[in-house]
Amino acid sequence: MRQSASGIWRRCWRMLVLATTVTSTGGCTSMLFTAAYLFKGNDAPAECDKLREKRVVVVCRAMVNLQYNLARVDQDLAQEVGNLLRQNVSKIKVVDHRKVAEWMDEHTWEDYVEVGKALNADLVVGIDLERFSLHKSQTLYQGRANTEIKVFDCQTGKLVFRKRPPEAVYPPNREVQASEIQESDFRRQFVRVLADQLARHFYAHDRYENFALDAKGI
Repeated sequence: MRQSASGIWRRCWRMLVLATTVTSTGGCTSMLFTAAYLFKGNDAPAECDKLREKRVVVVCRAMVNLQYNLARVDQDLAQEVGNLLRQNVSKIKVVDHRKVAEWMDEHTWEDYVEVGKALNADLVVGIDLERFSLHKSQTLYQGRANTEIKVFDCQTGKLVFRKRPPEAVYPPNREVQASEIQESDFRRQFVRVLADQLARHFYAHDRYENFALDAKGI
C-alpha cells in the first residue's frame, strides 16, 4: 500500500499525541500499550477490498437541500474520497473528479450505476450525504454528518457493498469557537475528516485514526 508524505506526518502526529497522553498516566500497562501501538502500525483491514485494480468512479449525492454556504460540499467530499482511494488502494484507477462533475452537470441521472457506466468504470462508489452541518450554535462550530456508502458493479448493476457509518462528529468531544477559525477553513477540515472516515472502509488503516481529532480541530 502506498503512503503519502502527508499520511506519514499524520501518523507521526498521532503517535506523539498518544505517547504523550499515555505517558502522563504512568504505569507498565500504559507503556506496553504505547509500545504495541507504535510498532503494530496499520492493523485494521479493509471492510471492502473490491476496488483493487479497478477503474472507479466516486459520486456523492446530497439527499437534503444544503445551505448556500455549503454548496458543492458533495463534490468536495467525492473529490477527497477519490484522492484517498488513489493514494491507498493498490493499482486503482480513480476517474478524475472533474470529468465526473462535468458529466453530471451535462446530464440528468437517476442512479449511481448510470454515472459509472457513462464513464466506463468497473465500479462506482456512491455516497449518500444525508446530513451535513457545521454549527453547534451561532458562535460554536462542531461538524455533524450522516452518510451511507454503496458500491455497485457497473456491468451487472449489483450492489456489492453497503455501509451506514455512525454519525460523524468533528471535533468529537468539544466545540470550536467561531472566533478561532474561518468557517470556510473549518468546513474544509471537516470534509477531509469525513472523507477519511469513509475512504478507510476500502483499505487497511490505523485503528486509532481518530485519536487526535480533538487536538486537530482548531
